[in-house]
Amino acid sequence: MTTIYHNPRCSKSRQTLQLLEENNLQPEIRLYLQDTPSIDEIKTLLAQLDITPLELMRTKEAAYKELGLNKDSTDEERLQAMHKTPALIERPIVIHNDKAKIGRPPEDVLTLFK
Repeated sequence: MTTIYHNPRCSKSRQTLQLLEENNLQPEIRLYLQDTPSIDEIKTLLAQLDITPLELMRTKEAAYKELGLNKDSTDEERLQAMHKTPALIERPIVIHNDKAKIGRPPEDVLTLFK
């Protein structure tokens, strides 16, 4: 099973989905801005990606500052923020066989299938 955390308005997300389809992969598409991941799902993503909450965050989004987040914020504060404001989650994310990759650049996700 392959899943993509997808935002159709994001060019990298669209490119990643297209790349998967060109490689005969038909991922389940999760529109994570509407289908907000739970905190436990975000923790699972972090484990699959092997990164920290800060590394998963889009720190240049206006919401990052609006929510009072900064380099001194705790991981718990970051998890809560990503749950409440999923636009803060880096995109796209492709999950395959309990591993995940962020599609930046889109070609990075292909390493999941080797």
